Amino acid sequence: MVRPLYAILLDGGLLTKKLYRKLGRHATADDIVAECDRLRQVEHVRDYELLRIYYYDAAPPSSAKVQKPISHQPLGLASTDRFRLSQSLYDQLILKPHFALRMGETVLSPSRWRIKPEATKELMKAARPLTDDDFALDISQKGVDMRIGMDMARLALRDMVRAVIVVTGDSDFVPAFKFIRREGVKVILEPMGHNVRVELRAHSDLGAGACSGRT
Repeated sequence: MVRPLYAILLDGGLLTKKLYRKLGRHATADDIVAECDRLRQVEHVRDYELLRIYYYDAAPPSSAKVQKPISHQPLGLASTDRFRLSQSLYDQLILKPHFALRMGETVLSPSRWRIKPEATKELMKAARPLTDDDFALDISQKGVDMRIGMDMARLALRDMVRAVIVVTGDSDFVPAFKFIRREGVKVILEPMGHNVRVELRAHSDLGAGACSGRT
């Protein structure tokens, strides 16, 4: 008997943040595979066969060169820990069974830098000179949400899967959830403990409690 197929779609930004809080360190590819193994044990897909795991993210820009905000020393983004850790993770994930990476783009804001929330709290308590470490690069992602939504629609319209597990906390996916449910695809939402809006839960077939042992 042919078993129905399902897919796992991972919002890499949310997943790595939640794993960092849980583990106290940056997540490795093996950590992400372990989370997917947990998701594959969800009761509602135990009789299904996994088609693929889609991982969505956007690497920090590597070619841009900026000046540090206070010292004005040059900084090549390809040499930053953020870029090296991200690229190492992608290089590992692409070799894992069943994984497919869907990469968006990242852009620097015109101001380049934003002050860190913890630095703002410290400065409110006691004035002191600002340092480069008080700032973080102001980087935004483009195209990640669009790729997730397009893949959900493609999987549904081509009748490739009968269920999806989506790791996200973004209520912008409400229209995509509504669309693929109308196409007969079961939607299992795993927000990793993130406080999601009720609309996102309402348009999934199974909510945060479906995936046992969540972080």
